[in-house]
Amino acid sequence: MNKNIDWSNLGFGYIKTDYRYVSNYKDGKWDNGNITTDETVTLNESAGVLQYAQTCFEGLKAYRTIDNKVVCFRPDMNASRMADSAKRLEMPVFPENRFIYAVKEVVKRNIDFVPPYGLGAALYIRPYMFGTNPVMGVKPADEYQFRIFTSPVGPYFKGGAKPITLRVPDFDRAAPLGTGHVKAGLNYAMSLHAIVDAHKQGYNENMYLDSATRTKVEETGGANIIFVTKDNKVVTPKSNTILPSITRRSLMYVAKKYLGLQAEEREIRIEELNDFKECALCGTAAVLSPVGKVVDHGKEILFPSGMEKMGEITKKLYDTLTGIQMGKIEPPEGWIVTIE
Repeated sequence: MNKNIDWSNLGFGYIKTDYRYVSNYKDGKWDNGNITTDETVTLNESAGVLQYAQTCFEGLKAYRTIDNKVVCFRPDMNASRMADSAKRLEMPVFPENRFIYAVKEVVKRNIDFVPPYGLGAALYIRPYMFGTNPVMGVKPADEYQFRIFTSPVGPYFKGGAKPITLRVPDFDRAAPLGTGHVKAGLNYAMSLHAIVDAHKQGYNENMYLDSATRTKVEETGGANIIFVTKDNKVVTPKSNTILPSITRRSLMYVAKKYLGLQAEEREIRIEELNDFKECALCGTAAVLSPVGKVVDHGKEILFPSGMEKMGEITKKLYDTLTGIQMGKIEPPEGWIVTIE
């Protein structure tokens, strides 16, 4: 690890690493793919991705464990979710076994960019796919490119474990599309105005409600949400229009199997927020970030256990999940893939 990087002060931003993976789809099949040092992408002005936003992406991380191994967390789940996204956008599925191989190869080639253990930092891995050939009519492209790049990152929310503040906006993000980062990839662009406006108003994120009734909690612009009831039950919103977070599903498993807690996925109405004692955002980038306050059109909903630090249950969830990722706790079978 000889890179000239200030590991202790990493933000969540792009830092160029040495290698990336590229594979092209043409004439009905994917080529063999290759590792390259070239970070540039050259496209025709009428490429499908530029005209009709035919693209999807994933996000996962590589970590350095307590015994100095480098591992990835559940890459098979990202491969499966990206396949779902591709199908939804009429794109060719990049084979899941090749997805995992490519992730491992890119991390292995950029091993010196994986931050040291114990700093709360990781190597972020971004697989993505997009239509490349010229398209004029509204139809799927015929040619595609699949790429993976990496970047060392620190905490997504500045301040690390400092509680964050959400607001309930008076407008929707965009009509959801369903699976994986199909929805996220398109809706992130649609939500940029909302998040910029939230930041201007002094909030960290937006808490979106269901678009049909605007009465049920769904997710934020960049993460899923979990709550803890006063009797220590972990609950998370149930909806087919939110991102199927791998981190959230992992946390629910951890709650049940490792901590012996009750955990359920169900519809959560906005008026229930006053009944919860803890709230946190969860995702690959956010990991598990405590929420101290939600502001619903001027009405403040406080989570006292998270105003100064993580709540008791949230902390246990965080410590257990990161303990699994960092090699301190025995993982469930298949959750950890070692880069060798």
